[in-house]
Amino acid sequence: MNKKIKEINISSDFITLGQFLKFADIIQTGGEAKLFLSQNDVYINDEFDVRRGRKLRAGDKIVILGETYLIK
Repeated sequence: MNKKIKEINISSDFITLGQFLKFADIIQTGGEAKLFLSQNDVYINDEFDVRRGRKLRAGDKIVILGETYLIK
């Protein structure tokens, strides 16, 4: 079964992983990022990474909680 990739459009050169979580409605506040990342696996371009300051740029693929997101 193919899951739909959710596209996240950004207007700047990059956003951080913490900002992405809020922007994608995965968390409600920026303060939740640290706790969320300590309890959940995140893969960016097929690499495990839970640094909330990680810069995400157009073309990056993020997999969180079984959902796939693409930065546009």
